[in-house]
Amino acid sequence: MALALIVTIGVTGCASGPKDDPNSQASLDKLYSEAKDDLSVGSYEAAIKKLERIEGRAAGTLLAQQAMLELAWAQFRSGEKAPAIATLDRFIKLHPSSPGFDYALYLKGLVNFSEDTGLFGRLAGQDISERDQQASREALAAFRDLVARFPQSRYADDALVRIDFITNMLARHEVHVARYYYERGAYLAAINRAQTAISEYQYAPATEEALSLMVKSYGALKMPELEADARRVLQKNFPNSALLAGSNSTKPWWKLW
Repeated sequence: MALALIVTIGVTGCASGPKDDPNSQASLDKLYSEAKDDLSVGSYEAAIKKLERIEGRAAGTLLAQQAMLELAWAQFRSGEKAPAIATLDRFIKLHPSSPGFDYALYLKGLVNFSEDTGLFGRLAGQDISERDQQASREALAAFRDLVARFPQSRYADDALVRIDFITNMLARHEVHVARYYYERGAYLAAINRAQTAISEYQYAPATEEALSLMVKSYGALKMPELEADARRVLQKNFPNSALLAGSNSTKPWWKLW
């Protein structure tokens, strides 16, 4: 993935200070060039150390901002996701007017997004009601912030695709939990989770099953008026739904065939 460079740095033979001064522009340029070489070959640990030194020595400059962004990327690529988020949060707090701000939001979303990309493969045998979706919500918030504040950003289109994916995933998660409660007779809990899916992710396909679970849960609780209301909403929004025909399929949403 190409980084969004916010400063062009040239390594020259002319130093702005003594050759052995680690804070001279020539020394910083050389260190940055070495860090870029490390990144290009995947030597992230070496790059991280160099970029941390650059950030400290070049504080208050565009070079320091660039070093922070590249540092977060290197931390992410090396599997240090918590430090990457911390670096990005620090960047966002310190540099709200930076030309790299949109990239910082995008990268924060990407780091959090990667936390849950293995969700589909891990659900089998797992109690879904215990799974934490905070990383997905953080990713969604970052991508939405990026699109709202920087609609013309080069990262906006990709962020929109990820927003749709995460929204659908979170809605399906809520429905899966609602089904989990329904199958165990916890009908009020099932209704609450189904309502969350409908209110927070109203355009997600999973709201069809959420409404169906509400119909069945109200029926099990002997609440005919609320059951009828939920059924009317289901019929209005999904007139051709198989769930209206009494389908009680419990096939997990994450099984695609």
